[in-house]
Amino acid sequence: MASTNLNVRVDEDVKKNVEVVLDELGLNMSTAVNMFLRAVIREDGIPFKVYRKKPEEEQV
Repeated sequence: MASTNLNVRVDEDVKKNVEVVLDELGLNMSTAVNMFLRAVIREDGIPFKVYRKKPEEEQV
């Protein structure tokens, strides 16, 4: 299977925090992103609920 590069911009703090969690799970960022992308294919959409908060529910 051929592979390709994917560049994604994320907040530095988000990346650091995600790397801590993934390390504890024994995963690297590339594997985690591939898992997400395959889940999108399998579920034929985003593999979790996506919704917008009503203004009164937003945190300050």
